Amino acid sequence: MGLDVYALRSPEEPLTEEDVLAFDQANIELCGGIFSGDGGSFRGKVYDMLILDITGESLYQQWIPPETVKEMAAALHRVDREEFTRAAPGQYRYDHFDAQTIEQLCKFFDVCVTLGLGLAGDW
Repeated sequence: MGLDVYALRSPEEPLTEEDVLAFDQANIELCGGIFSGDGGSFRGKVYDMLILDITGESLYQQWIPPETVKEMAAALHRVDREEFTRAAPGQYRYDHFDAQTIEQLCKFFDVCVTLGLGLAGDW
């Protein structure tokens, strides 16, 4: 089952042009899917187990409110990058995870926190 994750203002309110620009300016490099991967979205299936392990939240949710996104961002920032790079190989289906993966996820979640955005999953 695939999963695309989209940053949104609310379940009914899409990003503004300014929101999309903020994501573009952050130069975030996360895996994209057929419909995701630009302007505030990424392929959630790739990162779900990693995010779940670090934050305790699955990306397989219809709506993750901004308050929870803020907590998830804080958890990502607490990850020891060196320890993660040593421990990640073999732990996840996608074995290319390293400190750079955490950095890119932090960048994405930081934009969400700054703009007060939640996340919507589509699978």
